[in-house]
Amino acid sequence: KGLMKPGRKANPKLTANSELIKWLEDEGDVYLSQVSGWGVAPHPMAISIETRDEITNELSGRGLLARRDINDGDELLAIPLKLCLTKKSARRALGKDVLPSHINEYLAVACQLIHEKFVVGDKSFFKPYIDILPETNEVNPTFTWTDEDLAYLEGSPVVAATQSLKRKIRQEYEELITGQNGICTKFPDRFPKEAYTFENWEWAFVMLFSRAIRLRSLQQGEALAMVPYADLINHSPFSTAYIDARESGDWLFKTGEEEVILYADRGYRQMDQVYISYGPKSNGDLLLLYGFAAERNPFNSVDVTVAIAPRTASFVKEIAESEDTIDPLAEEKVAFLRNVGREETVDFPCYADRYPIEMLEFLRLMQMTPEDTRGKPLSEFDYSRTISSANEAAVFSSVIEAIRRQLEKYPNGEEGDAAIIKDKSLFRTLTYNQRASVRHRRNEKRLLKRTIAALEKEILQQGLDTEELLTRAEGSTLGMVLPGDEKKYGMKQRTALEERLEKMGLPIDIR
Repeated sequence: KGLMKPGRKANPKLTANSELIKWLEDEGDVYLSQVSGWGVAPHPMAISIETRDEITNELSGRGLLARRDINDGDELLAIPLKLCLTKKSARRALGKDVLPSHINEYLAVACQLIHEKFVVGDKSFFKPYIDILPETNEVNPTFTWTDEDLAYLEGSPVVAATQSLKRKIRQEYEELITGQNGICTKFPDRFPKEAYTFENWEWAFVMLFSRAIRLRSLQQGEALAMVPYADLINHSPFSTAYIDARESGDWLFKTGEEEVILYADRGYRQMDQVYISYGPKSNGDLLLLYGFAAERNPFNSVDVTVAIAPRTASFVKEIAESEDTIDPLAEEKVAFLRNVGREETVDFPCYADRYPIEMLEFLRLMQMTPEDTRGKPLSEFDYSRTISSANEAAVFSSVIEAIRRQLEKYPNGEEGDAAIIKDKSLFRTLTYNQRASVRHRRNEKRLLKRTIAALEKEILQQGLDTEELLTRAEGSTLGMVLPGDEKKYGMKQRTALEERLEKMGLPIDIR
């Protein structure tokens, strides 16, 4: 009877996997068997209790493996929406009087996650799913790191975004959960304080940021969902597979209910790990929200602050610097930026092989001089195209200067990080977070250096390296690049990483 020796306990992760599969089969009629059924093919995947990054060899938690060869376009899974945690399920479980219809999805599902795990516990309908969710330290996004570990990222834009996210998650907790009008205060029986601790609140957001899926094809619009089984699939920046929803049933008969589906974007051999894409995210995004970085990430980028101060009369008077000259176009530039919804200090993501056209458009405007306009209003120019050789030289030089300032923020150079990584005995003494930090900051510096090289090449190819043009680019223009001194100018804005978080629909209005 059984192959295990007497007294030896089963692996709890394997037990949890089995319980999840049984729950999905019993409650959702999800077919996950490795053998074929009546008119049903064997399920193509199996849960692995531990996977490893193919490049760094770091542990990466549970994942799904191909149980057999999988062809491009094969259906990989179909999970009923009724088994998912959504804002709708949260309001049903916790009360519509507590969670109104306008509440943010992340906040609603966070409350239900805590309710199911720490209040209902073993009696929860979702227990088999909750039991396979990792602990905070198993995911380890940067907003849960200690200050000691975060110090290894000094100089990286991820630090500012991490600190902002930490503050905002704390603020949301105090306002919704423990404040004077918080749900623990108003409804103590349903929301016991011992369950709704900040530690548990942070865990809920770790789960949401790292596992929640935005379903865009639902009958009543899109929704955020925690999808059992589907959220075991790990990320690859090279995958084009995305999880979405559809009405369940076949082409002849539709049930009216909805399910979450996934199709293979390529072929897989038996025992290959199956991947999906979490979206075109930079390593900064991945570290902040998911706790890992992709070593060869084609979407990796570094946010670079480009701070141009229009030299209005009031600005020059305020900073009281005699060498500053009033820009006759400054007021017009400010008005133009206001009309298009731009700030005067902007963070743009720079990629290894390109830089955003929006950055060039912004700088072409800000570097305009009366010689460029020749009396025409700024609104008549097409900033997606070169304005003049002098303007373009100033633009490229501005970006190079901004990138060099970003590089100066790091406490050491790329070569120092590379030496740490190369010394395997030293590198192994670091914690996982510290190893991830060293790799990340090295890759950021490498990317920034490549961007500078690409810009310098562009200057040479366009013949913008003449003495006359470089003289203007060095600062004789009236729209000068500033060092981004927050105390002096009071102009620090949100980073591009923070802007991307807001576009994701998070409740985090990071400032």
